[in-house]
Amino acid sequence: MGDDRSLRAALAVPGRAFRIGGVGPQPVGAGVFETLTSGSSGTPRRILRSMESWTRSFAVNAGLFGIGPGLRVAVLGDLVHSLALYGALEGLHLGAEVVLLGGVRPDRQVLALAGVAVIYATPAQLRLLVEAGWQASGLILLGGSKLDAGLRAALAGAEVREFYGAAEASFITLAGPDAPAESVGAAYPGVEIDLRDGQIWVRSPYLFQGYAGADAGGAIWDHDWLSVGEMGRIAGGYLYLSGRAGRMVTVADQNVFPEEIESFIAGLPGVARVAVLPRPDALRGAVMVAVVQGDPATEAALLAACRQRLGALVAPKAVIWREEWPVLASGKTDLVRLAREVGV
Repeated sequence: MGDDRSLRAALAVPGRAFRIGGVGPQPVGAGVFETLTSGSSGTPRRILRSMESWTRSFAVNAGLFGIGPGLRVAVLGDLVHSLALYGALEGLHLGAEVVLLGGVRPDRQVLALAGVAVIYATPAQLRLLVEAGWQASGLILLGGSKLDAGLRAALAGAEVREFYGAAEASFITLAGPDAPAESVGAAYPGVEIDLRDGQIWVRSPYLFQGYAGADAGGAIWDHDWLSVGEMGRIAGGYLYLSGRAGRMVTVADQNVFPEEIESFIAGLPGVARVAVLPRPDALRGAVMVAVVQGDPATEAALLAACRQRLGALVAPKAVIWREEWPVLASGKTDLVRLAREVGV
């Protein structure tokens, strides 16, 4: 189990540039730092930020969630992941006691969470806790990917505040108790959202400065507006995600987002983890294949449910069952490795 002493030592000089993760020269300049993207679609990218771009949202969250002295805040991921680093730095900045649990076995994380009031985590990390027998409680600040129906039910004993964001953009939306479950909430305080042909653009005081190193990165700027390539729609003031433009697949001239299929399958009985990948098809251009960790006895019911909900064109044509599941430091599925290992 980690504690916050090493992190405090790294931040001992206020305003001094620092980097967590990655290789290359240290960032130069007062009030800046580097972290990493999750790397779910490739090698993690180095993110250059001003410290103010995070401390401004620290102040917002202190008001929203009461984070401060006397509270214990737990971070489940490794600090090289921006979500985990954010949660740790926010807790320290606001005077809370921070418990670092990255790299700790789920059963030991369960024991360490006694007395913790606030948890920063991804759905993948929480799923491991639930599988280890954890009874959810306290406040869970959840990001990294959409919460599926099955995991939402398992977290019923806690107050779950789901947010949507990116390493490049920080908070974009926040889901309150009244937000529709299928949405990722409404705009976070101080954030403006604009949809351009379905692509999500944001403007806020929380945006990054740019990518560090030689990688040009995937985010694009239009003056002070930023897009990380996500697609979605707004209805009733709430944002609904479709998926990454880079993962979109054309099936018989229809645009298909694997993330929407994954979200549905993840809530079905017998499914622990799922990733949906395209397989080339001479007739349709591509068909979808579901790679699943769980109970193979549920395959027929899974495929039938997908056909009924998604239609025959979009529903996966096959299921590949896996016992081992490759994950990144962020806890997200390593899609590149998974696709290579299953041969699609």
